[in-house]
Amino acid sequence: MSSDPALSVFWHDDFLAHEPPAGEFERAWTGLLADREPHPDRPERVRNVRHAVRETLSEYVGIDWRTARKATVAELERVHEGAYVEEFREFCASGGGRLTPTTGANEATWPAARRAAGGAIEAAETALEAETLPYALVRPSGHHAQAARADGFCFFNNVAVAAEHALATGRADRVAVVDWDVHHGNGTQELFYDRDDVLVVSIHNDHGPWDPETHPQSGRPDERGVGPGEGYTVNAPVPPGTGDEGYAYVFDRLVAPAVDAFDPDLLLVSAGGDPGPVDPLGRNLVTKDGFERLGRRVVELADAVALVQEGGYQPSHLAYAQLGVLEGALGVAIGIEDPFAWLDEEFESLRSRLDETIAAHDEHWPTE
Repeated sequence: MSSDPALSVFWHDDFLAHEPPAGEFERAWTGLLADREPHPDRPERVRNVRHAVRETLSEYVGIDWRTARKATVAELERVHEGAYVEEFREFCASGGGRLTPTTGANEATWPAARRAAGGAIEAAETALEAETLPYALVRPSGHHAQAARADGFCFFNNVAVAAEHALATGRADRVAVVDWDVHHGNGTQELFYDRDDVLVVSIHNDHGPWDPETHPQSGRPDERGVGPGEGYTVNAPVPPGTGDEGYAYVFDRLVAPAVDAFDPDLLLVSAGGDPGPVDPLGRNLVTKDGFERLGRRVVELADAVALVQEGGYQPSHLAYAQLGVLEGALGVAIGIEDPFAWLDEEFESLRSRLDETIAAHDEHWPTE
């Protein structure tokens, strides 16, 4: 192993103390079941990823483990309304609870959420300084959070805070976000919907809006931005059952051409692991090999690339997914196979729907 670090991981134990109330489907609770299901965003998710990186990847590359700092209130307020930030702080200080039927917090969520945003900022700075490949292994996730609204287990939009920090401090003039979490990055889209200095590309299940109040965005190709931002939102909804081949197809024919044409100074990746084959909140079939290819391709798109953890709710498979991403991005192969690759993708039956999604963006981003 080289003594020079190739990977910087931003982490803090505060991420493990964030605890949403049990029972994700509170809105549908009828009393039929004896036990409420634990909330999908459990600390085991990121603890397993940390362990996998330490115990396997560290044998192949040098890793610099860094303490994720807390984002300042001023940094958060670049993208979030000040009143929302303060209300969330008070909410956590009073013990927390549910903000939406699926999204809740406890006293520890306020420092954890600040460190998640701060870790993303530090990852962006590290990428721009070309030191190492940065990975913000953070929790809670961020890509559903909007200016004054929590959504989808997210409170502060980590990638948006990092993108705005890079722009506001003059470190970058153009930032691209590639989001392959299985759920639409609606918060990131909303925050930059009228901007042409941030390109937001989201590959996700075609799930549509899941709540008219907290998630009204559809994530479909006709949501392209408004005003100066027209064309700078690129949504690529994919049908259930899309796996390694389908994601590679969309990435190579839509995501890569759009990012290449935009030519960002910084590329932030919302690296969710929930397109995996056994995720309880997803319906896709991306295996560790597929995540490896995504990691390999994304670092080819810009000189400065930072990975930021988003979802992934099968605590075991998430570690394999993120290990695959890191292997691909770092150009190493450690020889561990995906034990959850049970189902085969029916790519040819999906191809026509993928082609429709890709063709919908021809006006702004000619496809290959």
